[in-house]
Order: sequence, then structure tokens, then C-alpha cells
Amino acid sequence: MTVTLSRRRFLASATAGAFVIGAAPNGALAFGAPPKVAGFTPFIRIDSDNRITVIVKHFEMGQGTSTGLPALVAEELNADLGAIIVEFAPVDPAYNNLLMGAQLTGGSTAMANSYMQYRKAAAAARDVLLEAAAQEWGVAAQGLALDDGTIRGAGRSGEIGEFVEAAARLDLPQEPVLKDPSQFRLIGNASARRKDTPSKVNGSAKFGMDVQLADQIIAVMIRPPRLGARLTSFDASGAEAVRGFIGARPRDGGNGVVVLAEDTWAAFQARAAITTEWDFSGTDGRSQDAIRADMLNKVRTTPEFEARADKPRHEVAATIDGAANMVEGEYFFPSLAHAPMEPINCTVEPDGKGGVVLHDGCQFPTQAQALVAATLGLDPAKVAIKTYYAGGSFGRRANTDADYQVEAAEAFQLSGGDRPVKLVHSREDDITGGYYRPAFAHRVQVGLDAEGRIVGWDHQLAGQSIIKGTPFEEALAQGGVDALSVEGVRDTGYAVGDMFVGLTDEEPLSKVLWWRSVGHSHTAYAMETMMDKAARAVGADPVAFRLRHLAGDGADQKRLSGVLKAAAEASGWDTPAPEGRARGVAVHKSFNSYVAEVVEVSQANGAIRIEKVTCAVDCGVAVNPDIIRAQMESGIGYGLGHVMRDAITFADGAVEQRNFPDYEPLRVSDIGEIDVVIVPSEEAPTGVGEPAVPPSGPALANAIAALMPDASLSALPLEAHGIRFA
Repeated sequence: MTVTLSRRRFLASATAGAFVIGAAPNGALAFGAPPKVAGFTPFIRIDSDNRITVIVKHFEMGQGTSTGLPALVAEELNADLGAIIVEFAPVDPAYNNLLMGAQLTGGSTAMANSYMQYRKAAAAARDVLLEAAAQEWGVAAQGLALDDGTIRGAGRSGEIGEFVEAAARLDLPQEPVLKDPSQFRLIGNASARRKDTPSKVNGSAKFGMDVQLADQIIAVMIRPPRLGARLTSFDASGAEAVRGFIGARPRDGGNGVVVLAEDTWAAFQARAAITTEWDFSGTDGRSQDAIRADMLNKVRTTPEFEARADKPRHEVAATIDGAANMVEGEYFFPSLAHAPMEPINCTVEPDGKGGVVLHDGCQFPTQAQALVAATLGLDPAKVAIKTYYAGGSFGRRANTDADYQVEAAEAFQLSGGDRPVKLVHSREDDITGGYYRPAFAHRVQVGLDAEGRIVGWDHQLAGQSIIKGTPFEEALAQGGVDALSVEGVRDTGYAVGDMFVGLTDEEPLSKVLWWRSVGHSHTAYAMETMMDKAARAVGADPVAFRLRHLAGDGADQKRLSGVLKAAAEASGWDTPAPEGRARGVAVHKSFNSYVAEVVEVSQANGAIRIEKVTCAVDCGVAVNPDIIRAQMESGIGYGLGHVMRDAITFADGAVEQRNFPDYEPLRVSDIGEIDVVIVPSEEAPTGVGEPAVPPSGPALANAIAALMPDASLSALPLEAHGIRFA
């Protein structure tokens, strides 16, 4: 069961026989029964009827947080995971991502930043419940045990609900003793089932698109066809004949038209009947060939910024030029759309008290609340957020602009503000609407000595910055270098001799945003295909070549080597591939996790078929192995699909793709078996939502190169550059 928690409901339940643990304003663990703690925000509630509720601070977009965080609580309380109730947190700074300073789900950090927080809260609850029972029974707490909602010991037993009021009067331990890993029953248990599966199977799970409020209005947008275009006029007379059409209003700043109607069909039909005129002066009217040429020219010249300089660039260049062997490559990576299965939507409802409620699969509540409040002229406290499941995001819903929430607020305001307004994006809106993974160009030169060891690496990148102009710029753009543009290159775990990394920013062509694995989505491809090129140049086995350059004693080297060896062993790397097949390998660190992948391909009638992908992952403690495997499989599919066939391209500055026929996700039939190996680890949990994406593409490319040595693999997507897939 999953519902959304309102702050008022929590405070009421805290005074009605509930025992609640969460965070006080100073971050300390605290009880919630007022007036004991003012400003208290809950994480766990235990009611007198024995119900355990976990307030999940990270929204669920399919990655498993609504199972993973409750599992941490169930582990420390020895509770039945299936019986735990899940509530999504309201917007409140106490629910901030501890690694990001805002209430935000992203960067594959949900488990990493919550692991100790939720375990400690649950362990503290366990300790005070045992102490409350011990005091009532006149025995030592050390002789009691809590299991499946019942406290036992000293010949007595009682359900936890009997002790909630007494427990709330005790001092809460700030550093409770956590379970030893040897005692884990749920953490690491592959049989633990997802809590959201039943509701998603039977249709009772509620997504943002499912919101249907009484008397609600549907809003759709007419947006500028190019970044920077401004509306000069529009004619809605053709929409008047559409039954259910309410009206059309211009957005501020010439940024388009809001179309209002009684239902979705009427809104789309009315929008199609409206004609618009635009001012394109000052817009970028380039087409794809010009964009590519401009960006490749940038990586062939002096970079704008130095991202890493082990030595001055001319010295690194001299080392490479004087090396026994030199390999080089130029790459172009197109813009990419996120294309989540559930299109973007948001509903704004008047609360009858001068404020509003946002109904949304909300990934970035901090920013959504602030910008909606600014749009409507409200105090942020007057903007509540009710969070629903989201049908995917891949970064799209975590927008620092809060673009679609602001659009919904504008539509609400323009409608008069007395009825709920639901903003809906069509698939065409989603694909053409901007906020893409930016296009990037790379130019790489690598020098190797006579013994086949890399002695110099020059790496130039050009692309549009994601982080500049956002609230994260100060932290992530030092010296003009957007860290997201060069991640996976300047921090490579390989010993590559002297390295120089240069970066040049590209002029804005579209609005850009993080995309599943962010910069790693292009840097891993360049790094790992270059490693294969270097291995071939010196006649080395690709796995052995990588291991040779990961021979250091650092944690990165050891863990990268560990997953590489595990993937090689599981894939049968040391045995010949079957006739007509070839294997390719890639290994990469992202989001503090380590993933190696081996892709095995075949070729028939000139078409490539992906037969098998073997993946090894080291993500620290594997809280839920089944979810980890699912995320690896998902990331592999997402990464391969975009490398194979997807791109956002421009003609005269306008996006050419519109829907799945020309922006097609990977299908189940496009790929064979996926085998996932989870490398045992006692390190803290790290990300799993994104790290399988980066190595998938280069592993595929390296397999194709082994089968087709003359194939062109330096420009994506591969299908647009001569590679056919079965």
C-alpha cells in the first residue's frame, strides 16, 4: 500500500496513539508527539494497532526506492516487509537528499544517502520499544527481542503497539547499535519482493497521469518551434468549433499559447486548429550537418577550458608524438531525449485557503515548490506537493527550471484559478520539447610505448553545459569547467601516463538537462572504444590490456579490476566465441559504482544481432539484489537502444523527431540474454539506476569492431552510420 503523507495528518496521528521517529530541525533523531519537538518531520510511524509506516523521501520512478528504504526499516525492526505501509514524503527540507542539499531524487543517490539515515531511525525505534517493554515488565532490555511485531522475553510477550506511548516518553538514542551484517534477513536477500509490484499489476497504483479531480480543466501548450522564437500572434477562431474548448491564452514573454479545454481530446483537437506566427530573429537556424561540423571544429582547436593538465598540453602532445605507437579518434554524439513511458504531466488544485496542491510524480520538490510559488505569487509554504508514482524519468522530471510544473501553474493562473488544471504533454510534446542530453564531440589522441603501455592521453571535448545557469553551478562548474561534461574522462581510473583534458562550451541550440548517466553517457563510449583501439594497435587482449592499466592499489583500480574479471569469467571471455560471433568489453565507474559489460554479437545477412550481455556490478552492499539486477538490465537496454538507433536532430533549428516511430526505444526482441553478476562487497551502497548505461554502448561497439574491423563506429547512432541491426 502506498499513499502520500500530509503534514497535518502526521501531526494528528502522532497525538492519537502513534509512535513516530524522524528528524528534528537540527537533524537529530527525535520523537514527533508535539509539543515535545517543534518542526519535527517523520520517517517512521508505529501505531497502537501495530501498523508500521515508512515515509519514503525519494519518489518512485521504477528504480525501487519504495521497496529499498522500507526494507532498511524492516531489517532493523525484524518486521515483515510486506506488511509495511509506504507513504511518499511531503515537501520539507528535512527530507533533503543528504548529498545534494535539496529534496531531490537523482544521481543514483537515493539508497546511498538514505542507507544509514533509515537504518538508524529504525534501530532507535527498536531500542526504545524494547526499553519500554522492559520497564513495564521489570526486566532488562538486553533479555528481550523484537520479531515480526512482537516483543518476547522473560516468559512474556506483547505486540509493539502496546508500548508506543511508553516508548515515546523515553530518551531516543542518537547512535543506536545497528544490526551486524551477519544477522541480515532482508538486506542482500534476493527473494525480497518489490512492494509496488502488486498495485502496478492490478492497476491500483496511481501515477500523475491518473489524477482526475472534480471539475478539472485540461491544459496543453503550443511551444516555440525553435529555442528563442517568440510568439507574435495567434488565431484561435478555428478552435471555437471544438466541443469542450474553453479558450486559448498567450504565455508571458511570447513563449507560446496555453490551450484550455474540458478534456484531453478537446484540448488536442483545439490546439491543432490554432494557427500561430513566430519571430525567429536571434534563433539558431542550423541543421544537423552544420552542428556536427561546428562541434568537431571546436575539438580540433585550442580548448576554452583546461579540465585536467598533468603537464602543459604541448608537453603531453610531444609525448604522444614521440611514442612508439599512436592511436586517435574523433566522435560525435547527438542530442538525446529522455522519452519516459509516462509523458510529462502535472495537476494544480486550489486548496480553498489561498494556496495550491501540486499533484505530480515529483522528482525535485524543492525547486518545484519554489518556482510554482514564484509563478503564482505565493509563499512557498502555500504550495503543497502530493507525490505519485512516475512512469520513468531518466532525468527529465528533475529539472532545475521546474518547467512543466511552472507551465501547469501558468495554465492554472490563466484559467482563473478557481478550478483544478491538469497539464498534459503528448508524446510529440515530449520528444520535441527540449531539455535534451546535449550533443558532444570528442577528439582523442593516445600514445603507447614499445611495451604497449599508454604514456600520454590528450582528450578534447565540446558540448553545451548542463550545469551552468542552474543552482548547482557554483559547486559543479569550477574554473569554467562543467564537471558533468568531463566526468568519466578527467577522473579515469586507468593509468594513462600524462593526461590533458580540454573542454569548449557549445552555443545553446536547445534546452539541455541531465540524461540517464549524464556525462558518462558519452565519455565512457569515447574512453572505452579508445582503449580497444589502443589494445588492437599493440596486439593485446582487450581485457588483459585494461587490467594492465588498472594495476594500481587505489580503490578505483581494485574495484574496476574486480568487475572486469567477474564479467570476463562469467561471459567465457577466455574461450573462443561461437562461429560467426564476437565479443566486446567495457568497464566504467559512475555514481561511485563499478560496472563491466561483455556484449556478444552475431552477424547474418549483413545485420548485427545482440545475442548476450554479461554484466558485473560492484555497488557496495546489495540491499535488494533483485532490484539491482532489474536496474542493470534496464540500464543496459536504455544505453544500447540509444547507441543503436536514437538521435535528436535539427533541421533549420527545429527538432525533426516527433514520436516513437522516429525515436524508437529498444524492444525486448532487439536483445538476447542478459546475465548480471553482483560482486559481493561490504562497502556502503552506491548507485544502481544509471551505472549500467555507460559501458553498454562501447561494449557493443567493441564487439562489432571485432566482427567488422572496417565498421564506422565513431558517430552515433550506429544505424545512421552504416550499421544494420537484426
